Amino acid sequence: MAIIVRLDRMLAERKMKLNDLARITGISNVNLSKLKTGNVKAIRFSTLEAICKTLRCQPGDILEYTEDEEQDEA
Repeated sequence: MAIIVRLDRMLAERKMKLNDLARITGISNVNLSKLKTGNVKAIRFSTLEAICKTLRCQPGDILEYTEDEEQDEA
């Protein structure tokens, strides 16, 4: 399973910096940076809710599912 995080795209569309998102949501800059780069294995609904509320978007605007290439080959 491959979940792609599109947080950077949403930030660009909203003309917002990661530091601003961290300040507004109360989520640490480190955690948001890890999420932005896809270096996380899970995300709490409360975190996703805070991000969506601040960026005025839906979870699907931030997260995208793509099938693994290995599954396509099988």
